[in-house]
Amino acid sequence: MKKLQFQTKIHAPVAHVYTIMLGIGDKTTYEAWAAEFQPTSTYDGSWEPGSKIRFIGVDQQGEQGGIIAEIAANDPNRFVSLKTCGFLSKGVEITEGPEVEEWIGGLENYTFREENEYTMVTVDIDVVDDFVDYFNTTWPKALVKLKTICE
Repeated sequence: MKKLQFQTKIHAPVAHVYTIMLGIGDKTTYEAWAAEFQPTSTYDGSWEPGSKIRFIGVDQQGEQGGIIAEIAANDPNRFVSLKTCGFLSKGVEITEGPEVEEWIGGLENYTFREENEYTMVTVDIDVVDDFVDYFNTTWPKALVKLKTICE
C-alpha cells in the first residue's frame, strides 16, 4: 500500500469542522462532502472507538457497496482513525479472500489541528496502487466541499 496525505485549512472552529466532517448529530453533513466519492455516500454505525462502521453507496443497479471499517481511535476534535476490515458488495459483507486482503488493516486517519481562527484538517490514508489516482483526484475535491460546508 501507498500512503497518501491531503490537507485543507478551514476558517471555522475545530469542534465545528469535526462535527460536520463526521456528520455527528446530522449525517447529511457527512453525506454532502462524501458525495464527491460516490453520490449516494452515507454511513451506518458509530464513531465510538472499537465499533464497526460501514461506508455505503448504491450503484446504478441499486446494489449497496462500500467499505467496512473499525473505529481504531476517536479523540473528539483532534484525531479519528479508521482501520479497514472489508468491503460491502451487493449488500454482502466480505471480510476475507483475495479481493479484500490487500486492503485489510489499511488506515484512514483524520487529524484536526486548531491554528488561530482556522482548523487544519489532515487526511492520511493507506491505498493500494490501483486506487492512487482515484484518491489523488477525489480527496482534494471532497476537502474543498467540506471547507465550503464548514465555512
